[in-house]
Amino acid sequence: MAGRINDDDVKAVRDAVPIDSVVSEYLQLRNAGGGNLKGLCPFHDEKSPSFQVSPGKGLFHCFGCQEGGDTIAFVMKIDHLSFSETVERLAAKAGITLRYEEGGYNPSHQRGERIRLIEAHQAAAEFYVRALESPEAEIGRKFLAERGFDQDAAAHFRVGYSPAGWDHLTRYLRGKGFSDKELITSGLSQDGRRGPIDRFRGRLMWPISDTAGEIVGFGARKLRDDDNGPKYLNTPETPIYKKSQVLYGIDLAKKDIAKASRAVVVEGYTDVMACHLAGVTTAIATCGTAFGNDHIKILRRLLMDNGSARVIFTFDGDSAGQKAALRAFEDDQKFAAETYIAIAPDGMDPCDLRLAKGDDSVRDLVEPRTPLFEFALRQIVGRYDLETPAGRAAALDEAAAVVAKIKTSSVQREVAVQLAGFVGILDQEFVVHRVAQLARWARDKGGDTAERGGRRGGAPGMRGGAPQQTAPAPGFSGPALNLRSPAHRTERELLKLALQKPALVSPAFDAYGVDEFTAPPYAAVRQCIAEAGGAEQGLADNREYLVAVMDAAPDNTVRSLVTELAVEVFIGKTIDETYAGMQLVQVRLRAVDRRINDVQGSLARLGSHVAPQDLAAAQNEVWVLQQYAQSLRAHGAAAL
Repeated sequence: MAGRINDDDVKAVRDAVPIDSVVSEYLQLRNAGGGNLKGLCPFHDEKSPSFQVSPGKGLFHCFGCQEGGDTIAFVMKIDHLSFSETVERLAAKAGITLRYEEGGYNPSHQRGERIRLIEAHQAAAEFYVRALESPEAEIGRKFLAERGFDQDAAAHFRVGYSPAGWDHLTRYLRGKGFSDKELITSGLSQDGRRGPIDRFRGRLMWPISDTAGEIVGFGARKLRDDDNGPKYLNTPETPIYKKSQVLYGIDLAKKDIAKASRAVVVEGYTDVMACHLAGVTTAIATCGTAFGNDHIKILRRLLMDNGSARVIFTFDGDSAGQKAALRAFEDDQKFAAETYIAIAPDGMDPCDLRLAKGDDSVRDLVEPRTPLFEFALRQIVGRYDLETPAGRAAALDEAAAVVAKIKTSSVQREVAVQLAGFVGILDQEFVVHRVAQLARWARDKGGDTAERGGRRGGAPGMRGGAPQQTAPAPGFSGPALNLRSPAHRTERELLKLALQKPALVSPAFDAYGVDEFTAPPYAAVRQCIAEAGGAEQGLADNREYLVAVMDAAPDNTVRSLVTELAVEVFIGKTIDETYAGMQLVQVRLRAVDRRINDVQGSLARLGSHVAPQDLAAAQNEVWVLQQYAQSLRAHGAAAL
């Protein structure tokens, strides 16, 4: 069994791979101020960005779902990897060779399952690309050429060919050290009468990558009439390939989607190729399944729903394409982006259109023209005879139910007015009233409870900008955090300073006891800082210091609070020694006042029963504390 990865190598990996570059592979990040970046959280649904990344500290934290940590923690969470698998993947990205404490270098057959399956797909892709150059693959090259794709285009999209024999790829991957179990699990091979055989045979092959650019599956197009399989055959569901969670071309398109706040959804692999070659580099496609909720999540994180975002669907003009458009409209409200539909003349797809009319026609096709809601409603209304009262009533009933699903009341009303025009009903207010009535019925049945009850992101415990009382976090004992409490608010600021700007509070902070923090969650963070060697440790290497503090956390709840405090912006506008001194003084002063009250309270309870020497000692302690408090009020941080 492979040994533990050397600690110095883990540190080297953390330092070598910037967290913002890793996170940017999965979502769009924008400036959040204070050196931080923000985006839509990939771990839960939200409408406004509460996910923050601090490149300088190497940390991320979501103020909505409380997930947080460093680069390693992010990759572990988003790709469901173990710690060692994650370090190995990041090390490969950074070109770092890892050492293992118990016996040299990690043999490849001992790596985690996901890494092994990714490596198998990468090897298969290289095999297929080489096979496209073989004499047997002439039929595949001809197929591409007939659709306007030359050798350079095939190379850019890594299109390949699977030989027609039974086990060419299987034998090749066995020779690379992959086991039969790994080949079956990967979906590259399948069980045959005498052992594993190739799943894909005699087909053109398109590699399907995830958002991070790692190949997780293949799409295979049949070329020969004697192939009895489906026209397109995709990788089956595997530990790394879920067809509802992948978009073909996303690895090539993601940067331009984020930059342009625009995505073009097409139907096939060749359509993606045609669009990109025509200059529409934001094109992506689903992989053998309808465009659905998981695909929306991927795009939303890249588009970030900034109000100017556009999603253009290019469905075929046939009945299947119309059904696809209606399905897309059902999910339309999950976008904050504006959605449009583009249908080429004569029902051509982008690949055919490029071949027939050139690149300009493809670019012109995807210019937003027809809103998706308008197309969807016209498709519904078009099924009825609008020349008759009964036909208009039936069309209104079906279409109004669709419009009622629009959650924003102003948009709902606007679309209802347009629906009246589509149906030919002059009384617009009647249609508006009908739609609103259907929407109310749906809400009364509870259909909208998730939307009304869900949180919209932002910092925890904050509603409309005002701090609220929050429930105590699991694993803490004591009263709930109350950010209206000046004591809790100041303790939070001081901990943020100790984590983010330790130079401003060291060495004074390290003399503060855990009991000076009245909120149990904050006391737990103070204890973590102490176990990590104190805030003074952050003067030399802030990143390693933060890692040490997180490692000292007793559970994920405390660890999450550490990352939250390490990236949260400060309340004050100017964060300097004066500001830091104010927080230090306020926390200490309140601790001193509490101690004075405790001693005086004890004396009052004991009354005449207190021994003379104990009374004198207590009175002396109170006098000393009162003098200290007076000095703190008069001289500030200089009296600490």
